[in-house]
Formats: sequence, C-alpha cells, structure tokens
Amino acid sequence: MNRLNKLFENKKTPILSIYFTAGYPNLESTLDIAEALEKGGADFIEIGFPYSDPVADGPVIQASSQIALNNGMTLPILFEQLKELRKRVSIPVLLMGYVNPVLQYGVENFCNKAAEVGVDGVIVPDLPMYEYENLYKSCFLENKLSNIFLVTPQTSAERIKKIDELSNGFIYLLSSSSTTGKELKVSDDADTYFQRIKDMNLKNPTMIGFGISDKKSFDKAAEYTRGAIVGSAFVKTLAQPDALANIPAFISTIRT
Repeated sequence: MNRLNKLFENKKTPILSIYFTAGYPNLESTLDIAEALEKGGADFIEIGFPYSDPVADGPVIQASSQIALNNGMTLPILFEQLKELRKRVSIPVLLMGYVNPVLQYGVENFCNKAAEVGVDGVIVPDLPMYEYENLYKSCFLENKLSNIFLVTPQTSAERIKKIDELSNGFIYLLSSSSTTGKELKVSDDADTYFQRIKDMNLKNPTMIGFGISDKKSFDKAAEYTRGAIVGSAFVKTLAQPDALANIPAFISTIRT
C-alpha cells in the first residue's frame, strides 16, 4: 500500500489534489511549488511533465508546458530534481503526462526512476489500456506505482468495469470530454453522469478533474466522488507575483 492508497483509506473529508507543470514558471520551481502546496493544505499533488503536443490540455496548461520546455525541462531533469522530493514533501505525488516522452525514456526506466524518487502514481491519458495490461502492468506493480485511468461521460460501463479491475489507486473522472480549463458545468447531464458512476459501486475511489476552479465546483464534485483535482485555475495563479506565498490563500478559496 503506497501513500496514495493510505490517503484514500484514512481521510474522511473531501480530498483536494492540485496539478502543476514541472519547470513552470521557472525550471527550478518544481519542488518549491510542491512543498508550498503541502504546507497550504493540498492532499496530494500531480506534477505534469511537459510535452510539445498536449492535445487534451487547454490554453493555460499548454502555455505552461511550452514555457517549461523553453526553460529546458525534460524527464531526466525532472527526475534529477525529484531526488530531493521526499526530503521536502510527505503527501502523495503523481506524475502526469503523455505517453511519447515515457516511451522515449523507456517505460521500465520511467517506472524504476519514479519509484526511486518517491512517486506514488502515474497518469498517462494516452497510454492504451490494452498496452498497459499486456506490456507494462507488471512494471508498475513491481514499483508500487498506481496507474490512473481516465473516464469520460462517453465511456461505456463495460470499459469502466475493466478500468476498475486494472486500477489500484483511484479513477479519474473527466467532468466533460473537452480540454482542461473549461468550467465544470453544474447541469442535469453532469449530475446524471456523476450519479451513474457513483451507482456502479466501483472498488476504487473516484476523483473529478477538468473544470474544478473554486469552492462551488469542488463541493459539487465531492457530492459524487471522494474529491476533485484543480489544474488550470492553479497554473494560472503561478504567473502572478509572489505565487508561492499566495498558495495557502488559493487553497483556502477551494476548501472554505
């Protein structure tokens, strides 16, 4: 059982995760932001590794990825930075990004290095489920890494059940099929979708992402799942002066 599993097992109140892009706004920002997020009250962190063609990301995260790449961020540099991770951060940490950089780095090398620096899980939205199950699952399990699958409003019940079988952390529910950064629509359609997943009584906990930006959308997500993930709204704040000092205030706008 890794830190992520323990969090979901032990925490009784809604869980808040925050996403940010490694290497943004500065190449050396990664650990400072992660540490500030823990101190500010985040329950777990998702660190995005940038990619030049982030098809599922909205303009805010796309822009942060491009700046991070321009700053020189790469997977080898990120892993070098994360050598100090567990000296400064105790909450669960996940890496999130696209499959191409992982394949270039080597999936086995990626899993080994992630475990070595203290990462608890990985979110690779474009890693096919078939490939994970048949080629890479053992590598993830050997390194005690949770592989997080994504579900959309269009995902079939059959596929969701299969994802539930293969998962060992949580299931990431996309609030819609749009890119990141769109506001969570509090609508009958969204309610029906979230309730449908809740009624499936999956063995894995669920979290909602895409469009969570304030207390209203966070509380809405928590009605149906264990909590929510904030991405674009937080990344946007990192461009502001004194961003690190403002992290506790940002988190308080979500929680209180």
